[in-house]
Amino acid sequence: MTVPADRATSHRSPVQIAALVYGAVFLLVGLAGFIPGITTNYDQLMAAGHHSEAMLMGLFQVSWLHNIVHLLYGIAGIVLARTGSGARNYLRWGGAVYLLLWIYGLLVGQDSPANFVPLNDADNWLHLVLGVTMVGLSFLRRDTHGGATRITSGPAY
Repeated sequence: MTVPADRATSHRSPVQIAALVYGAVFLLVGLAGFIPGITTNYDQLMAAGHHSEAMLMGLFQVSWLHNIVHLLYGIAGIVLARTGSGARNYLRWGGAVYLLLWIYGLLVGQDSPANFVPLNDADNWLHLVLGVTMVGLSFLRRDTHGGATRITSGPAY
């Protein structure tokens, strides 16, 4: 059995580290959304929709669905960080989803029944930052001529 090139060394590439960090943070945020105190108005945590008044750290509107999505994103990031291509895909496509969610949050009114996640202004800005940084980090690669990390305009193989 051959070992894939991006798993041949025991060292993680920069893109793998980035995916692992994002995955761990999403996992922690998902868990925190279910902890009273970290989540204010916890008694008003709804399954989904804009009627949930629970606020993660008093700032980000959350629901059961929102928290579960964060948990799943976290698990995916940790699992996909095992390989360079998995990490790159997680960051690129996960970031693209966050950019779409940002656009969705801008277009859908906060009191609209279509706001099922739920989203508020703080969530929208965070989704923009997450989308841009995740997609940007997906282009990290190890330079083969000195071990330095750089951002390139094409895929690293």
